[in-house]
Amino acid sequence: MAVLARTRRRVRSGRPWPESWVAAAFVAPAALVIVLIVLIPLGRALWMSVFDIRLTRPGVEPFVGLGNYLEQLTSGDFWAATWRALYFTVVSTTLELGFGMGLALLMDQPLRWRWLLRTLVILPWALPLLTQTGLLHSYEPFLSDSDLAMWMVIVADVWKLTPLVAILLLAGLQSIDREVVEVARVDGAGPWQVFRHILLPLLTPVILILLVLRTMEAFKVFDLIWIMTHGGPANSTQTIAIYAYQTAYQGFDFGRGAALGYLIALVIMVLAAVYLRLLGRTGQTM
Repeated sequence: MAVLARTRRRVRSGRPWPESWVAAAFVAPAALVIVLIVLIPLGRALWMSVFDIRLTRPGVEPFVGLGNYLEQLTSGDFWAATWRALYFTVVSTTLELGFGMGLALLMDQPLRWRWLLRTLVILPWALPLLTQTGLLHSYEPFLSDSDLAMWMVIVADVWKLTPLVAILLLAGLQSIDREVVEVARVDGAGPWQVFRHILLPLLTPVILILLVLRTMEAFKVFDLIWIMTHGGPANSTQTIAIYAYQTAYQGFDFGRGAALGYLIALVIMVLAAVYLRLLGRTGQTM
């Protein structure tokens, strides 16, 4: 009994770990994974971007400082690829928000077969990308036309991601208090007035978040375009991400490819900062 009493006193007298230590212990594994998978490759890419590293010239890696960045910023190919990426981003994001809003409003109606409609809407987003682009490859003449290829890629992106936009907008619609809508209808507001003056303002935070997510993803899109056109024909679908990949892995110029990667990240951060600033202003006014 004396031994048990001494043991209990030791346990009670032991100091508990500070909460910050406990939190750090839980966060440490995830932080280690982030360091190994994200930060170290980013640091390696930053180091490569200030050297002239080419596989066609092994062992010769002169330091060029910001030379790779300046060369790209003064390159016509870089600005042409950036313009294509911006064009793709603006058109596809606008169409996805427009069609997504229409589908969300439709799915929010008390229809009898609403569950079936929601299943059909989500299907394009759930299907594998290769399956969907394989269907579009049956329209090979359009993909071979430099004037139409970009539009075919945009159609594929809209088809793939409009369901996701619609589901998120539907979640926003269902979070709106129905009493507000009913009061407006009792006061004589029509469907357009209800949408414009009630639903749209209340959905503004959701729309801005979708704009941030879709702009970031669309500007750096790679897989869809690479599967469908490889950036062709005649570079008509060569966006900035395709251009960076071709520079690094087909031109074997890792220094300039790494610099392009950081320039892409810089543009995305600027666009995201603008949207987040707008989101902050919206939150203050609501």
